[in-house]
Amino acid sequence: MLRQKTAMLNLIPTEKIIERLRYENPWWITKEVPNTYSSMSKRLYFDLFYPFVLERSIKRALVLMGPRRVGKTVMLFHCIENLLKQGTNPHKLFFIGIDNPIYVNLSLEDILTLCKESLNLENLNGCYVFFDEIQYLKDWERHLKVLVDSYPETKFVVSGSAAAALKWHSTESGAGRFTDFLLPPLTFQEYIHLKKLDHLIFEGDIQYGDKDIPYCLTHDTKALNKEFIHYLNFGGYPEVVLSERIQGDMGRYVKNDIVDKVLLRDLPSLYGIKDVQELNRFFTYIAYNTGNEFSYETMSRESGIQKDTLKRYLEYLEAAFLIKVLNKVGVNAKRLKRITSFKVYLTNPSLRTALFSPIIETDQEMGNMVETAILSQWMHREQLDLTYARWKDGRKEGEVDLVLVDDKNYKPVWGVEIKWSNRYFDKPQELKSLIKFCDANKLVSAVVTSIDQIGMKEIKGLKFTYLPASVYAYNIGEITLKMKTNN
Repeated sequence: MLRQKTAMLNLIPTEKIIERLRYENPWWITKEVPNTYSSMSKRLYFDLFYPFVLERSIKRALVLMGPRRVGKTVMLFHCIENLLKQGTNPHKLFFIGIDNPIYVNLSLEDILTLCKESLNLENLNGCYVFFDEIQYLKDWERHLKVLVDSYPETKFVVSGSAAAALKWHSTESGAGRFTDFLLPPLTFQEYIHLKKLDHLIFEGDIQYGDKDIPYCLTHDTKALNKEFIHYLNFGGYPEVVLSERIQGDMGRYVKNDIVDKVLLRDLPSLYGIKDVQELNRFFTYIAYNTGNEFSYETMSRESGIQKDTLKRYLEYLEAAFLIKVLNKVGVNAKRLKRITSFKVYLTNPSLRTALFSPIIETDQEMGNMVETAILSQWMHREQLDLTYARWKDGRKEGEVDLVLVDDKNYKPVWGVEIKWSNRYFDKPQELKSLIKFCDANKLVSAVVTSIDQIGMKEIKGLKFTYLPASVYAYNIGEITLKMKTNN
């Protein structure tokens, strides 16, 4: 029946598809993963992900989500490599890249049947099946749910880049059948690890309020800052970090491979976007202004795009992990009923470099890029609802860059003022907005970032902890990883 169906729908002979499967799964013969993948460094997130792959008692598919080029396919190969080392039979490991046109018109079950056929397997009990780029299959969630139910003795692991499809749909049709795992762009901590620069970091402590807290510090702020600026420009993607050739042509690599594929291919095909160039223009406009406050009115006026269309574009770009929208609270940390203005950040500062040009530490854009980088470190905490505070203060406006509000009692837990300047270390009294916000919310301490100043300053009964922005960024990634490991 399958051969008939394949012949009808797919002009490619079954034998050719089986050939492709054998090519994609060389370990069926060699018992090894290709060196291209085994020689690549593992992401620090691998140790968090792999236990979910091994988990077989819960009948769920594992869905690895994340933006393009953050290392999802490599991570799947690293999983296969580990399984082989642990003695798994190579004939029980299947890898299928769904984005290959050869599989078009075949369902997941059809492909599995061909895998069985090519290895003369009676059943799929004890097998691990990896589907890469699953979003290219129409109604993939329904197909996957059926497989999970039909093959209870098989572990299914899938990856997908177009998070929009993944996030929204999986909740509807895959409830209780999928476990989601988000692989974000490289954190600054992972970047340091990947470049084998861990010697720049040591474990110390900092004073925050009345407490001494364990904290990663550096012996050499100058060297760490140099890497931090490099990270802002090139740091979100493992391949870019490790290749000077790609860094020399960042525009082409990131733009062609990441931005264009999402904007010109993934999102239009998922959502039926007609005016692809308009979406492209809109993203470029946002990227240039990362970290700025917008309103729908100004956005619409400056981009020439209607408000309803803007709202949709923002949703799509956020779902595809290209941007993060941050909503604001007032001086008393209350959420505003009507959202009229908000901040938009790139999820990865190096996206801006790819579209425009690398920045140096004295550039005007440095403030916004540092803010973007710090926010991108926090994005690894999925359940964290970050905001910023902004309010009218007479004729002026007050603002605090980053605020975490406890949703149970609507009180702020902490506030952070992100600066790429040492000025406020010497003049804490100039941090008027932060002082006002702390007073309004009975906060006695806050963090202020600097270029290279570290220490504590007291003003009007408040204790401000100053940290170099690079050190603060490193620690967010470090603490997040520890939290995820201990969960």
